[in-house]
Amino acid sequence: MSQTVTPSPQNLAEPSRSPQSAALADSSVRDFVQETAALTRRLFIQLQRRPSTLIAGIIQPVMWLVLFGALFQNVPQGLFGGSQNYGQFLAAGVIVFTAFGGALNAGLPVMFDREFGFLNRLLVAPLASRFSIVLASAIFIATMSLVQTTVILGMSAVLGAGLPNLAGLGLVFLIVLMLVLGVTALSLGLAFALPGHIELIAVIFVTNLPLLFASTALAPLSFMPQWLQVVASLNPLSYAIEPIRYIYTHTAWNWQSLVMQAPFGSISMATALLVLAGFSSIALLSVRPLLRRSFA
Repeated sequence: MSQTVTPSPQNLAEPSRSPQSAALADSSVRDFVQETAALTRRLFIQLQRRPSTLIAGIIQPVMWLVLFGALFQNVPQGLFGGSQNYGQFLAAGVIVFTAFGGALNAGLPVMFDREFGFLNRLLVAPLASRFSIVLASAIFIATMSLVQTTVILGMSAVLGAGLPNLAGLGLVFLIVLMLVLGVTALSLGLAFALPGHIELIAVIFVTNLPLLFASTALAPLSFMPQWLQVVASLNPLSYAIEPIRYIYTHTAWNWQSLVMQAPFGSISMATALLVLAGFSSIALLSVRPLLRRSFA
């Protein structure tokens, strides 16, 4: 008489991953990390051979701090909100705009690689993932931005703007990284979408100054006409500048601290960070299909 054998629940479960597939996955991760490290090192070697890029990126914001701080040093105290002087008010704007400008230029090395044929060599190479090309550029730009931010923080302290506390410094670097991530993604997307570096440079020039003046980098919202207040309140740069400025002027801050009074409502510290995170997420998601098509 035959018996019906009921398989045990253990047999019904999906088979576990084999040691071979696990080894292959680990090898792919190691290859991806190695590729990203090598491509990032290449960018730093280029910087070492042409250090003028970093030097200019440090001198320019320092000149902004010195010249603009001197230009408005005699304004009445309290005219720019809770800032003790205009240098303290300006420091947040210079930090954010310097990081923004560096991230906006992130697509230029990729564009030159396209035009000189080096990118084609990378695309036909047996890479574990072609997204290591993008990640290497993001790491390089983020490192440059953090170096510039550190110099600006130190220089602004020397000029009398003071320094945030340790938690505030950590939040400043986090805000800079979130902004850099989103702008770098857009710049890299433009590097693959535009036909050449002339068009990319034109976009950078057209975008740079309007976004600077349509933000709270140089003046508070209360100084602006109503229409410009609305534009500045929609500018992602303002949501990076105002939290940093609040950290500079308030030793006691929390996530509910009101950092900006926009025409459509009050913006808290947490809301500003959520806006920055949303901006970076939208930027990454919007360029992802373009990068997939370019790497296909």
